[in-house]
Amino acid sequence: MLYKQQGGPWGGGPWGGNGGGGGNKPWGGRPGGGGTPPPDLEELLRSGQERLRRLLPNGFGNLKGLWLLAAVIIVVWALSGFYRVQPDEQGVELLFGRYVRTTQPGLNYWFPAPAGQVIRPKVTQTNQVTVGFRGSEPNVRAVPQESHMLAGDQNIVDVWFVVQWRIRDAGDFLFNMRDPEGTVKVAAESAVREVVGRNALQAVMTNQRELIAQDSRDLLQTIMDGYGAGITILDLRIQKADPPTEVIDAFAEVQRAKQDEERLRNEALAYRNDIIPRAKGEAARMVEAAIAEREKLIRESEGQASRFTAFYETYAANKDITVRRMYLEAMQEVLGRSEIIMMDQGSGSGVVPYLPLPEVQRRSKASQQPQAVGGAQ
Repeated sequence: MLYKQQGGPWGGGPWGGNGGGGGNKPWGGRPGGGGTPPPDLEELLRSGQERLRRLLPNGFGNLKGLWLLAAVIIVVWALSGFYRVQPDEQGVELLFGRYVRTTQPGLNYWFPAPAGQVIRPKVTQTNQVTVGFRGSEPNVRAVPQESHMLAGDQNIVDVWFVVQWRIRDAGDFLFNMRDPEGTVKVAAESAVREVVGRNALQAVMTNQRELIAQDSRDLLQTIMDGYGAGITILDLRIQKADPPTEVIDAFAEVQRAKQDEERLRNEALAYRNDIIPRAKGEAARMVEAAIAEREKLIRESEGQASRFTAFYETYAANKDITVRRMYLEAMQEVLGRSEIIMMDQGSGSGVVPYLPLPEVQRRSKASQQPQAVGGAQ
């Protein structure tokens, strides 16, 4: 060994001893005194080998001990391939950097490093993407280039919405998309624009908002499935759907005009609903009255015709009696409406004193009517 050599650069000179200083010591001490010798490397190696022989059976130097050591190392390396996937995770197994399969929560085994690798992303965490705005109340900042959309009636609407999503398949999520959050955002904006473009502005802002959000969520899920993104769209909520700020005052005026139009239309409908039923009822009443009058006239005509037929049959059976009866009936009708003055041809003057009772009755009634009117006043 180097430390056993005599002479040389460490045997004498400035580092070596001279005289009785010990020429065999490389750090031979100071002139005129002794120094501490350095450790012997051969002795250190020899003592280490002895310790290793005592630890390993049958010694270290034979082939069996080497195989045993190699087996222990391989077993320890193989056991390092066990891994545990937590309930909120999925395991993604890679072999030399290439995706192989996805494992579920529990204890699993895969090739140890460096051949194998396992990535365990959180799959129960709910992620959120906002489109059209940034921040939260009270510090909300609008992003017009994302929120301005064209409705089906060519009106511009300002739509803010939030998308919530979760990882469904960790393997697809990690290896089929380079920027998952950016992809979800762009696809969500595209889906909402398409659905809003199929509806009028009024529907987007009022009664169809929930239906539009549901259709957009379904369309976004279809897009993500087409990408093989391994993502589940949990919810898509429209936070705001209003006209742009620049025209909101004019839009409010239009809305008020439409409300007035709706009110007047409702009043007209109410008046129509009141008049038309009454007119229909009056028309039905007149029709029923006309039908009743027609039936009455028909029945009277039929009765008169039957009576005339019966009278004619009686007349044809006994003409003299019928003529006499008709004469008496006619005289009764005529004389019943006439004032009768009876004359006695045997009297001297030829006139029988007559008291005009009908005329007296008429005058009495005429004299009583003014008194009744005066008493009422």
